[in-house]
Amino acid sequence: MRTTLTSSAARIPAVAPALRRVGSVFAALTFLLFAPDPSAAQVPTPASVLGFTPGTDRQLANWTEMLGYYETLAQASNRVVLDTLGTSTDGRPFVALTITSPGNHARIDELHDVQMRLADPRRIGDRGELRRLLERGRTVVLITHGIHATEVGSAQSAANLAYRLASSNEPRVREILDDVILIQIPSLNPDGMEWVVDWYDRWKGTEYEAAPLPWLYHRYVGHDNNRDWYAFTQVETQLTVEKAHNAWHPQIVHDIHQMGGGGARIFFPPYTEPWDPNIDPALTAAVNQLGTYMAAELTAEGKSGVLVQAIYDAYTPARAYQHYHAGARILSETASADLATPVRVDPAFLSGGRGYNAAERSWNYPDPWTGGQWGLPDIVDYMESGAMALLTNAARNRRYWLENFHAIGERGIDVAEGAPEAWLIPADGGTPAAVDYALRVLAMGDVEVHRARAPFVADGERFPAGTWVIPMRQPYSSFVQTLLERQEYPDLREYPGGPPKRPYDVTAHTLPLLLDIEAVPIRSALGVALSEPIEAPAFSFRAPVSLMGDGAPRIAMYKGRREPMEAGWTRWVFDQHGLAYDTLSDARVRAGGLNDDYDVILIQDQSPLQINAGFPEGTLPPEYTGGLGDPGRRALRDFVRSGGRLVVIEEATDWAMELFDLGVANAVERLPPRDFYIPGSLLSLEMEDDLFAQGLKPEVASWFWRSSRAFDVSDPTIRVLARYAESPLLSGWALGEERVGGQPALVEARVGRGSVILFGFQPNYRGQSMSTWPILFRALAGRPARVFDDG
Repeated sequence: MRTTLTSSAARIPAVAPALRRVGSVFAALTFLLFAPDPSAAQVPTPASVLGFTPGTDRQLANWTEMLGYYETLAQASNRVVLDTLGTSTDGRPFVALTITSPGNHARIDELHDVQMRLADPRRIGDRGELRRLLERGRTVVLITHGIHATEVGSAQSAANLAYRLASSNEPRVREILDDVILIQIPSLNPDGMEWVVDWYDRWKGTEYEAAPLPWLYHRYVGHDNNRDWYAFTQVETQLTVEKAHNAWHPQIVHDIHQMGGGGARIFFPPYTEPWDPNIDPALTAAVNQLGTYMAAELTAEGKSGVLVQAIYDAYTPARAYQHYHAGARILSETASADLATPVRVDPAFLSGGRGYNAAERSWNYPDPWTGGQWGLPDIVDYMESGAMALLTNAARNRRYWLENFHAIGERGIDVAEGAPEAWLIPADGGTPAAVDYALRVLAMGDVEVHRARAPFVADGERFPAGTWVIPMRQPYSSFVQTLLERQEYPDLREYPGGPPKRPYDVTAHTLPLLLDIEAVPIRSALGVALSEPIEAPAFSFRAPVSLMGDGAPRIAMYKGRREPMEAGWTRWVFDQHGLAYDTLSDARVRAGGLNDDYDVILIQDQSPLQINAGFPEGTLPPEYTGGLGDPGRRALRDFVRSGGRLVVIEEATDWAMELFDLGVANAVERLPPRDFYIPGSLLSLEMEDDLFAQGLKPEVASWFWRSSRAFDVSDPTIRVLARYAESPLLSGWALGEERVGGQPALVEARVGRGSVILFGFQPNYRGQSMSTWPILFRALAGRPARVFDDG
């Protein structure tokens, strides 16, 4: 749906008599700029549609209700256009609002063309044309809300912000409307918003008010939907990237989140170290100035608890697509309440985090919040103030944002001394599905990917026709470089010789290792004709034949009430491959008789406590509490002893070790972080067992992070299927890598007539680690597969 609007141009002549009476040119211009827009009075308030003002304690609008308001708003305001970009994973409308002045709407195609030319300096003829573009252009801002559905204030605040910009005639708002084009996505996760709000309303007023949602708030990935900004696996990410980021190339992206409620009230950049070195320095400086400006504005308004340069870093593209596309990503994190239920925070329990102490005044936390009541009204108020501060900066510094944006693009098409002129992916440099995955990431990331039309020689090596070529003299070359090179994460410590400074997320994102493909940097000029840039290919996954058809094993995956995100990601992989599988609830496992229906059961990374006990009694209604318990443990023990195969991953291996009394232990369990710390890196894995490894590569990259482990094997009957290499680190950061070097990473134990396979590494890292999918498929198949199309 697209709601188009009536232009205000027809109303301009009506104000001419009033202008003549003003008596001065300056006053006339001021009147034109800031005179009240009579149509603004007709704009409906959120309360008039929803029945309450968003940000009211214990009141939430779900996605269906909010969408109704945005449709009404767009029909009433000549400042707002509503577009449906597509549908969410579960079929709900995924929309964006374009908010700007009626005059800008009337020439939106022209302004879009200006923005696209500034985004690609190769399209600008000379400095005179550049000067004209900078004079005509507007700062483009993308504000995204509600990606994490339990951070309820973000999506609620979207309505208030949209209404204010659509209705207000205050000079600040008129300035924003004139100099900014705002693309607002009011919910990046419509499905989760619907579920969380409906769940909250269902139990509001009972002892279970604000109880946690007992399933992932995205069908597949839960909280990890904000870790998908380079792999583009999920529908919502794809729509946002292709129809907002790439469609407009915003100078600024404001991503509105919530954090824990025991410290600062709101965070803005600067981010902590490290920044990815592939990000342009001028972009780092732009983020720093804008975040600090926002913090200063809120502090000047009398809002306490404003924090900068703490907790969050800027290292991975998984959370910061725009940093590799010449735009500033401004994350804000506002303190949470209990969903929409207010809380009271005892000052004695205020705590800090990385980079600050919540109880002490400091340069980056100048006015500490001292505790007390905190609720949804506060959350929404802080969020709206932050967004307005950002939009004010974007308007008043329009020329700066446009010039900086263009200059970053100019540097993108220049190749620094010693840097690659191009990256090459040989046509046979991996499985077709893996190469397609890499090409899809790059092309969807607005990178120009070509094919060589003839054989050629580069850096003394001969490459055939059909080789994929990614020239680096293009605006988004930093996106290419960060994804294809190996990461060398800095060794950051709390103090010299002390424990590591924990990164906010992970430290590696090297696509050639994750996908098990070849990517070659070339430093000489290429002398070969190239095809036109390709379109992004679709995923082309195919399941191994051993897991398909009548002879395939009957597969089930454990899905308790506290399903981990890794299980959701695995369901996504299975669904993409067309694998047949069931999900097993706690009740189904407890009922027993599992061998009647299944040959193999998978338990993804989950703690023994969560597997056994689920949600504790009293935290949710009784039908949602409890885990496998003793009946479920007995049922799975009987399943294996009667010939079933159990595959357990990472932390779930602890549960299996105890249940079956296996002669296996976690070799790195008790090591302090200063001696052993691998927070999300790629390690070399060597296949050990010839029978199991038949048809698999002898050495691949494996994903190792917070819950991964190496094994100590004390039972000689246990088969070691794979080991970490002696010096395993391939990309990222590893302290004490020798602690896992040469140690078992994948083992199989015979139990009765069945077996248990234990993965110490994560074979399916966020839907990306195609290098180890074949190992997971082999474990499920229980015998060498005839074909592994994905590895």
